[in-house]
Amino acid sequence: MKLPKITIDQPKAYRLVSSRYPPIDLFEDVASAEDFDALYQLQARTNPRLLTQAGDLNLIPRTDIPWGISGCSYAVAPFTHVNPEGSRFSDGQFGVLYLAESMETAIKEVRYHQGRYLAGVEGLKYDRLVFRGLRCSFAATPMTDATKLSLDHPIYDPEDYTESRTLGTKLKKAGDQGLAYRSVRDPGATCWGLFTPSGVRRVVQAAHYEFIWNGSSISSASKITLQES
Repeated sequence: MKLPKITIDQPKAYRLVSSRYPPIDLFEDVASAEDFDALYQLQARTNPRLLTQAGDLNLIPRTDIPWGISGCSYAVAPFTHVNPEGSRFSDGQFGVLYLAESMETAIKEVRYHQGRYLAGVEGLKYDRLVFRGLRCSFAATPMTDATKLSLDHPIYDPEDYTESRTLGTKLKKAGDQGLAYRSVRDPGATCWGLFTPSGVRRVVQAAHYEFIWNGSSISSASKITLQES
């Protein structure tokens, strides 16, 4: 089945990121690639941690970075800190910015993946994880509409990402800005995977959420700060 191309103008989308990783001030302090390069070279001489914080800048074209927007570092981070183990639509060779239609859907997605990871940590009886909720707006064209596929299609397999990674790699190489897809962890909800941050217009912090690991599962996920305007 050939999937349709769509244009997305999404005023609200949501994401959770670990509070262990603060925003990268350099991306917030500049409005152009030229300003960034100059400031980066200056600060790198006195701040060796800057290279780790900014990630691998060779993984993203400077022209893809949405300079000057609120929360620029949040938009860029998934593309400079690529998970080598991959994700649903990436084999680990490129980054994807995953967004959900609601914070509830974002929580269910993160709760599943964090629970799976923690279950593999031997001897871990308790842990407390704090995530920063983000509210985003973005526009993207062309974007592939994979919501046309039913949830029993191989790209939505709960565990095996072979087909979904093949699709993601194909779309990325074809120049698609991303895809809309069905949430596997929150059936009925829609998520988006962006292959570039270029269409992100704004990212702001919404609230903090606490996840509790009880030794066998994440027993609770709750808001611990009020939502900001």
